[in-house]
Amino acid sequence: MGVMNNLRENTGVMLWILVFAFGVIWVLQDSGGLEAVGNLNNTIATVNGSAISIEEYQLEVDRQVQSYQNQTEDSMPPQMLDQTRDRVFNQLVEARLREQEMARLGIEVSDDELIDMIQGVDPHPIIKASFSDGEGGIDRILLQNFIADPNATANWLYIEQLLISERRSQKLENLIGATVRVTEKDVRQEHIRRNRNVDVDYVSLRFTALSDDDISYDDVDLRRFYNDHKDEFSREKTFDLSYATMSKAPTSDDTLLVFSDLVGMMADFSAAENDSLFLARNGSERPYTDAYFRRDEIADEMAEAVFSDVKTGIVVGPIVSGGQVHLIKVMDVRAPEETAVKASHILFRAADGDDDAIAEARTEANSVRRRILAGEDFADLAREFSDDATASRGGDLGWFGPGRMVTEFEDAAFGARIDRVVGPIKTQFGYHLIMVTDKATQEAQLADYALSLRASVQTLNRVQGLLDDLQYFSTEEGNFSDEAERRDLMVRTVSVGEKQQFIPGLGNSRALLNFLETASEGDVSPVIELNDVFFVASVDGVTKAGFQPFDDVKSQLEPRVRNEMKAEIQASKLQNALGAGGFDTLAESVSTSQRSASGLSFSNLTVPGIGRDPLFVGTAMGIDVGAISEVVTGSNSVYVIRVSSIAEPGALQPSDFTTLQDQLTSQRQNLVRSRWITALRESADIVDNRRFYLQ
Repeated sequence: MGVMNNLRENTGVMLWILVFAFGVIWVLQDSGGLEAVGNLNNTIATVNGSAISIEEYQLEVDRQVQSYQNQTEDSMPPQMLDQTRDRVFNQLVEARLREQEMARLGIEVSDDELIDMIQGVDPHPIIKASFSDGEGGIDRILLQNFIADPNATANWLYIEQLLISERRSQKLENLIGATVRVTEKDVRQEHIRRNRNVDVDYVSLRFTALSDDDISYDDVDLRRFYNDHKDEFSREKTFDLSYATMSKAPTSDDTLLVFSDLVGMMADFSAAENDSLFLARNGSERPYTDAYFRRDEIADEMAEAVFSDVKTGIVVGPIVSGGQVHLIKVMDVRAPEETAVKASHILFRAADGDDDAIAEARTEANSVRRRILAGEDFADLAREFSDDATASRGGDLGWFGPGRMVTEFEDAAFGARIDRVVGPIKTQFGYHLIMVTDKATQEAQLADYALSLRASVQTLNRVQGLLDDLQYFSTEEGNFSDEAERRDLMVRTVSVGEKQQFIPGLGNSRALLNFLETASEGDVSPVIELNDVFFVASVDGVTKAGFQPFDDVKSQLEPRVRNEMKAEIQASKLQNALGAGGFDTLAESVSTSQRSASGLSFSNLTVPGIGRDPLFVGTAMGIDVGAISEVVTGSNSVYVIRVSSIAEPGALQPSDFTTLQDQLTSQRQNLVRSRWITALRESADIVDNRRFYLQ
């Protein structure tokens, strides 16, 4: 038996799984080893002149798509595929940038380091896993045989490259991480920041306390504000689009075809001796399970078909539920292990602690109960009196088992007799009258053969063909709206920024962004596929990047200018009163009330009467007990704060110190890494050729 056969027997699939996994790391972290020579016809991007080939890019996209399909047993939706492609592109670009930085910094792995990773006292995990002696150590004879085997040379060199790549990347990470230092002072300050809280007294004046008639402004004021905040009104290149969509939903013929296929399978399903094998061989989208289900544990449509006359061996269906068509075989029937009921209720809501409301709710519940006992319809009275969302459906709660309702409600419902009113029952929500209309007396073991309702290939081709015609004739005739109307398609409009990822009404579409990169007014896109629709878009207009004109944003400026002027008036009023009489007379001087807030902290930023205001809390946290702040202008009020007390945190225990230090270190290192890679991207010469490949 050869060395390679011996190796496979000892390491099995593990080695190849690990080689593949580290291969992914190599692609993403050390892509220089796969440097593409190519030209534009083979290059999806260049990073400072270093090419990323379309093959390298597509290999990683395919790997992630395959991973998704293995997990879901379904194809990846088009818009998720778009997001995956964007993610892979960014990963590969950043991998190139990291490789270039490692080369610039001279980060290498010496021969001695490599030997130590393979044959040292503590070998690398891939070596430990691949050449284990089964007792926590390394089978060094097996390892040496693998290294020496000429048939394994290519694989061994690959493993060496993986080890070198990972060690280089780790050195770079260590170098970046070493730029972060968290001192004892940093940790103690963070402990105080997280746990310190303050109580304050304050006087505030809201902007809205002033009428619009109290201020005056003109276009000069508006233009001044516009010029002072001009950066807020910058805009990227924008496209005004008209678009028409057609659904990818299955037609009635598609549904009928699925139904026909399932009806044709019923006899075979009924006769099958191995239901698990039947589901697997026939492509069921629901896996086999030997679990038992009560009525409340499956969809209503399925429960009605199964439990209306449940018997072992019957096959029911086809049933449409949850976007799928089901054939269900009953493998076994038994008494349920837990109770389940179908019930309705009428809720008379009353908050805990409000004795008057509780008494009123109890009285009303008893009154309605008497009307039910006198023969009035429970559902009609639920529609009239129930104080929750079930009122519109006559109080119907459907089926439920243990754990769905609060304890008091469950105890009453599970103990009730069918069609007898129970209650009033007190819960945290108020008082309930309960009517149990059915109880589960059986549960069934089910084999569920399920297929999704999807449009057929013929339907999708027909829809795409109709939009292809729209695209062609719109381009030829020059009138998108008329051509869409001629085909009874609704035209919608939207404005899209040049780099806008999410398009209202459509979602994410890399294909649309690729089209817009070179589009001009009057251009019509190709047919683009999304998760649920196909669409075609026409460019109605293109607005160059720049600043929104003053006249376009004037209506947005006016409320902001009014608030700014009101803030100045209110701040001046507070400042004058504070200077004249101090804090104790401040509220009276400005005709308002002094208020208090307690327990303010950086985790509690909500101030009574003001709302969430980080500036208020930050100001309060920054002054001493008894100190008075300056007049501060917040987001909706101006205020003056006096700190009445400060609750300092307890002593920081050694174990908590270490935990907090590790948290701070990790946070700061992540921030440094993020800023570092962002800076590299911003300074790099990145050529993105995706539009030539991804349509």
